[in-house]
Amino acid sequence: MSDLRAPHLIPAQGERLVREAYRRDFRQREAVLRNRDSWKLERRQHFEEQAVPSYDAFRRGDWDESMRLLEERTDSLLAMTREDELRNSFFHRVRVVEAPLTPYMRWELRSLRMRAECGERIRVVGAEAVAAFERGGPLPEVVVLGGRTLYRVLYTEGGVPDGAFRYTTPHLVRGWEDYIRGLYETGEDVRSYVDRELTSLSSSTVGSKTE
Repeated sequence: MSDLRAPHLIPAQGERLVREAYRRDFRQREAVLRNRDSWKLERRQHFEEQAVPSYDAFRRGDWDESMRLLEERTDSLLAMTREDELRNSFFHRVRVVEAPLTPYMRWELRSLRMRAECGERIRVVGAEAVAAFERGGPLPEVVVLGGRTLYRVLYTEGGVPDGAFRYTTPHLVRGWEDYIRGLYETGEDVRSYVDRELTSLSSSTVGSKTE
């Protein structure tokens, strides 16, 4: 792991995709994957989730309703896991976590725990695990799809999705896949992390609004 480096992503070397084009391209490429895994690095500590009822409830300060809505996703998440198994193509996620947790992270980690309970492969690393590679700024949000396509996912300053840059240069794709895999191998399962760090989180500690 110590010898791995995250390759620099130069915008001019990729293709800029607006939000809908990125979503469409991602779905098309993911649908044909067979026998290849995918990897995602999540670095930002705040996103503005779009059309996610559980997050909307959390923003309103309704923690119980937020958790209930997460539970309602169980069937769809299990179906996604079964589809991954049929295709022998699994999605691995590495979540970088900073202390103290932002309000968003308190919600997202619960959401990720639910995903893990339904079969998604998710691990957590502390910010210190990536600090050596962030002297020029935080690492980007990156998805490596099936070892062939890399997306640098973009967000506005406030955390709203804003499309992506797509890269297909083999050494960039391979370099980021190796880097994220290395982080994953050293990370902690999100379930044990949440059970240890967030056991006291309840509606009384969330507050009425996110930051």
